[in-house]
Amino acid sequence: MTTYDERASLTDLTATVERVRSSVEGVIEGKPEVVRLSLTVLLAEGHLLIEDVPGVGKTMLAKALARSIDCSVRRIQFTPDLLPSDITGVSIWDQQRRDFEFKPGAIFAQIVIGDEINRASPKTQSALLESMEERQVTMDGQTYELPSPFMVVATQNPVEMEGTYPLPEAQRDRFMARVSIGYPSPEAELQMLDVHGGVSPLDDLQPVAHAHEILKLIEAVRGVHVAEAIRRYAVDLVSATRTHPDLRLGASPRATLHLLRAAKASAALSGRDYALPDDVQHLAVAVLAHRLLPTAQAQLNRRTSEQVVEEIIQRTPVPTGSQQQRGFGLGAGTQAYGRQPPRRLG
Repeated sequence: MTTYDERASLTDLTATVERVRSSVEGVIEGKPEVVRLSLTVLLAEGHLLIEDVPGVGKTMLAKALARSIDCSVRRIQFTPDLLPSDITGVSIWDQQRRDFEFKPGAIFAQIVIGDEINRASPKTQSALLESMEERQVTMDGQTYELPSPFMVVATQNPVEMEGTYPLPEAQRDRFMARVSIGYPSPEAELQMLDVHGGVSPLDDLQPVAHAHEILKLIEAVRGVHVAEAIRRYAVDLVSATRTHPDLRLGASPRATLHLLRAAKASAALSGRDYALPDDVQHLAVAVLAHRLLPTAQAQLNRRTSEQVVEEIIQRTPVPTGSQQQRGFGLGAGTQAYGRQPPRRLG
């Protein structure tokens, strides 16, 4: 049974999310879904890849999210001459101590902004693999833990742009979701001219949440309930990508885990302590599409990974309330998705 103090705590957490959302939306006009997805990835302990053409606000979104939280922030400008040691750190000989001393690299921060990540060589990009998956860096046989919360927000231009390298499959798979900002509407662009015409709104952006509050939010998201039928639904969606004729590489088991974590975070953002099939459906394209590799024939037919995922969503049966009832012995309707009659977070 939920006590009054627990309900008050959940209300406080919901208020924290709203403060961060309002802060970011004050900089990124007219893109509420993009901001929501960014917060979803943050609360799901994932990493975000922002891919779009130059000039639409990719770096602005990453900076706004980082500055809205009172935590350590480092930016890495990925260039062709960037070295792996610039990211992870390097051991330097200390003459006084007569021993090697580890100098941490830019990855040792709670939010790391990787700007134009696909302009560095694959060798340099691979320096992020361990830190993004295991939240640690191993150097000269010594392992160094990264701070919590830890999130990489990377931006990249489309591969067709000059001077870019395609991200290795192993690195793309470590990003929980990929989002494209897109061009603003005429009204939003006109408002942007008024807001950004004089000074950058980032200059006045102040933190509205502390790192320890984000950790509490993450802990709350971990407690969101996901029924057995919804877990099977996520597995069915991911499994379908591995046998689809238009794909030569499907989504990995890590993708299933990321999809489930993102669905739990989305439920919490919607004020629920239980996940629904809608949470999985709405996030499937963002979480799965960037991991997939279309076949040559699909590329000739101009079939995109996003279209394939949309098709899989349409073909995969959605769990119903009766399925949930058989699995848990609960009543039909929305009660079937939780362990008890649903309550809202706050």
